[in-house]
Amino acid sequence: MTATTPAVSPLRQRMIDDMRMRKFSEKTQLDYVRAVRNFSKYLKRSPDTARVEDLRNYQLHLVDHGISPASLNSSISGLKFFFNVTLDRGDLVAKLQPVHMPRKLPVILSREEVARLIAAAGNLKHQTALALAYGTGLRVNEVVTLKVGDIDSQRMTLRVEQGKGQKDRYAMLSPVLLERLRVWWRVARAQGKMFDGGWLFPGLNPIRPLSARQLNRAIHNAANDAGIEKHISMHSLRHAFATHLLEQKVDIRLIQVLLGHKKLETTALYAQVATEILREIVSPLEMLNTE
Repeated sequence: MTATTPAVSPLRQRMIDDMRMRKFSEKTQLDYVRAVRNFSKYLKRSPDTARVEDLRNYQLHLVDHGISPASLNSSISGLKFFFNVTLDRGDLVAKLQPVHMPRKLPVILSREEVARLIAAAGNLKHQTALALAYGTGLRVNEVVTLKVGDIDSQRMTLRVEQGKGQKDRYAMLSPVLLERLRVWWRVARAQGKMFDGGWLFPGLNPIRPLSARQLNRAIHNAANDAGIEKHISMHSLRHAFATHLLEQKVDIRLIQVLLGHKKLETTALYAQVATEILREIVSPLEMLNTE
């Protein structure tokens, strides 16, 4: 007996087609469909029968149940797309506005903590992946989707295909990182885990890449083993990359390019956490003549 896949309603299929036409990422499509599905459960009827007041009450319902600003904005984006594009009823969501996202400063690992973290990773693959994330500033999804052919040892670059915003870019490749990658390549090839032109960090099945979830689990385990009590994730290595470059006096516009940021203001956040730069600043109090 085989399991049957639940039929997709014509309305949901139209929404999916609308997103596919615009080449939305798979994650965005899943988030938007989930947003409309959750609204339908709240409404207890088809979402195309909703009124302005229903949408207003639903946003209040989400807020009252303690939804985070990020999740609330994701739900609003999905609903706006559904009503604006799929139903062509933008009037229903005209007053549905995202909420302000509180901006928190990231937790920054010191260089010594990064070294301990990488050394504490459970195996060579995870050690190399963590070293690459810190040495390039790539996002976790960009790390796990790298292929062997993306390494250009002549130009000392890594090609990042379709990173955030579906944009290609190049990342820096240092001599130390290149040597680490060569060691990992030799070991993985000897073990039959890496194919020609395949994933740089293959999963248990080499046909598929290591997942972002697996890598996040690896860094949490490494942090515990290294005695690092800071609350960190794979993104913490990206934060450390940017902050440490800024403390090395690298121009912030160059850091912006390396991180793939659209806006300089996003990169400028790291100026607030670059503590070595702060220590070099002479307080005006020191300049007072108190004699």
